[in-house]
Amino acid sequence: MNQYDKISKFLSYVLRHQPDSIGIRLDNEGWTDITVLLRQAAAHGTPFDRETLEKVVETNDKKRFTISSDGMYIRAAQGHSAGQVAIDYPPQTPPDILYHGTAIRFISDICELGLIAGSRHYVHLSADEDTALTVGARHGKPVVLTIAAGEMHKTGYPFYLADNGVWLTPHVPIKYLSQKKPG
Repeated sequence: MNQYDKISKFLSYVLRHQPDSIGIRLDNEGWTDITVLLRQAAAHGTPFDRETLEKVVETNDKKRFTISSDGMYIRAAQGHSAGQVAIDYPPQTPPDILYHGTAIRFISDICELGLIAGSRHYVHLSADEDTALTVGARHGKPVVLTIAAGEMHKTGYPFYLADNGVWLTPHVPIKYLSQKKPG
């Protein structure tokens, strides 16, 4: 794993899940001061500079991080489990079909409960099958689920679009799910 990947994983951990682990605070939109982040990261054994941070943000294939327009703050685009973060995404009309990648070992639970956010604030959905397949492969033998997002939206389920293009919704009931058949 290269330096940028290590820093990306570190940032995902502190900006999405455990800001307290290095003594930073996130506001309710997930933002933290970059100067404080760099200082606290160094104090907790993960030193890097502003230039490296910007390179990580710029080259992250999942576009996980956003730097504010004034260049003073950074946040994770989505995927938060930190309780103090509740990004106020504007509601969006989703495409008719979205996708969710998971591992086949989770299918029985999904068939019982639907897709639930678990420790995160939202279920993450992809606009394309390839991205969903890649996400599912991170957890084991992948399977792609098709979500009838347009139908869900018409019946009142909210959808949001994160800074990095990931679609978010609090829950996907079973009746809106179907399994993508292989081949």
